[in-house]
Amino acid sequence: MSKTITIPQTDLFDEANSRIITVKETELVLEHSLLSISKWEAKWKKPFLVEHALDSDEKVIDYIRCMTITPQKPDPNVYLCLTENHIKEIVDYINDPMTATWFKEDNNKKKINREILTSEVIYWQMIALQIPIEFQKWHLNRLTTLIRVCNAKNNPEKMSKKDLAAENARINAQRLAKMKAGRAKR
Repeated sequence: MSKTITIPQTDLFDEANSRIITVKETELVLEHSLLSISKWEAKWKKPFLVEHALDSDEKVIDYIRCMTITPQKPDPNVYLCLTENHIKEIVDYINDPMTATWFKEDNNKKKINREILTSEVIYWQMIALQIPIEFQKWHLNRLTTLIRVCNAKNNPEKMSKKDLAAENARINAQRLAKMKAGRAKR
């Protein structure tokens, strides 16, 4: 799912040439996807999905360029016309889960030795899980949720010994109650 942002016509001052540049009204069609991230990582040579990846305005604007799927290539100056409201709207779009699926988080699990997630690691996960390459254009949050679902379905979590014992006790109690009920009817 893409996001469309309308940038109104704006006049910019070109200090180097002491002239005004008029940037026409432009609709940017943006897509926060694995493909966008891979373009950004290829340029910046650093993982996108780490804290502080977008640590400068230049990197933020460049990611928005990488997200752009507008059919006609926009005037490069249009990115200089983005307002704080536009950026907020884009960030809200990026952070949208884009799915009704949710996961019960296990706070007891240690998150030590988590690998750094790069676009290549996500592509590998897609290949390993036989997820079609076309899904690289899905909203990234939806794609990563699909990967988590596939992993969970392929590797169901085992019950702890304590939980297994409790489940067996519950089942045995049900069976015992049925047996007693059956004997009482005789």
